[in-house]
Amino acid sequence: MSIFCVIPALNEEKTIGRVLSEVKEFVDVMVVVSDGSTDQTADIAERAGAVVLSHPVNRGQGAALETGDEYARGRGADIVVHFDADGQFLASEIPEVTAPIERGEADAVFGSRFSGKSNRIPFMKRVAIIPIARLVNRLFFGLNMKDPQSGFRALSKKALAKIRIEQSGMAHCSEILHRAARSELRIKEVPISVHYPDFGQNFLGGVRIVKDTIIGKLMD
Repeated sequence: MSIFCVIPALNEEKTIGRVLSEVKEFVDVMVVVSDGSTDQTADIAERAGAVVLSHPVNRGQGAALETGDEYARGRGADIVVHFDADGQFLASEIPEVTAPIERGEADAVFGSRFSGKSNRIPFMKRVAIIPIARLVNRLFFGLNMKDPQSGFRALSKKALAKIRIEQSGMAHCSEILHRAARSELRIKEVPISVHYPDFGQNFLGGVRIVKDTIIGKLMD
């Protein structure tokens, strides 16, 4: 199975090289979408062996993921992994996230920061942002996920064909879940580790995620 890893990046020159050096062992193709970066992100990614797709202006993480997904669709990817550029996830866990698809047990696999592995989650994210996101997903989408906002996921070719990301902002996490459920895809959560290099992810950021999610649902 060909595994493509799509990594949205906005001014991640400090981390993108290391992330790609760790990811390349576990995937066949690395796709970095430089989403309006004004630093050396694109150049570093290209030197590291990634396919680099660039947005001339910042369009948002959801839009960057869809650009990468479209590239992977066009090249017949069997599995697409979504991965962050800031180093918060472990590349060594990519096989754990793709395994249910490779075994034929799932069409969409979502990494969960709350399913067993010991993670140091920022306080406001743990006690407020994620619980609110869970509630929104239950009320609006009828989905009961432990971690509805994880950016580490894998989609099969079947899932990739059915899921088009239209929410350019942070609502894309809930949108992907919603479209997977609506398409009757087999969904699975697996435990992942996370390390937050920047604990500046504050409550206002969480409010923005929830707002984007609700607006996205109303527009659906």
